[in-house]
Amino acid sequence: MGSSALVLNATYEPLCVVSVRRATILVLTSKAECVSDGDGILHSAHHTLPVPSVVRLTRYVKVPYRTHVGLSRRAIFARDGGRCAYCRGSAETIDHVFPRSRGGLHAWENVVAACAKCNHSKGDKTPAELGWRLHSPPAAPRGVAWRVLGHRTPDPRWADWLDLPKPLEAEAA
Repeated sequence: MGSSALVLNATYEPLCVVSVRRATILVLTSKAECVSDGDGILHSAHHTLPVPSVVRLTRYVKVPYRTHVGLSRRAIFARDGGRCAYCRGSAETIDHVFPRSRGGLHAWENVVAACAKCNHSKGDKTPAELGWRLHSPPAAPRGVAWRVLGHRTPDPRWADWLDLPKPLEAEAA
């Protein structure tokens, strides 16, 4: 059973992720309706209801959004898929493309995930000085999913509301 639920605004716009307990309370107090069920059933003395996976608020809530995603080690690994930006091996560290010791910034556009071997070999040099190239240029993540989820792994049942790519098994069916 998933331990979190996606909350949608009354307009079906994703707002945030809350615990299943909080989502259930929203449904029981008629502040939200269940849009998609999760795994399992919740029982109380007077009620039985399916575990909510996605709930939609019954009233519209205006929320000011952050315009940027916070930079963290975990978010960098999530953005780069846990792969080294130089050799595509398994990433263990983060690396500043233009070294900080030479004035490089600690920003999305300058930080990539790297394996220990590439990070050590690169040292205080730029990829151009070594004749290396990045498999993809680093950039700040965009989209609703990053704004709502950050680096968390989304529940596949949330794909319709977060514009996530469909799993390959679903496309083949």
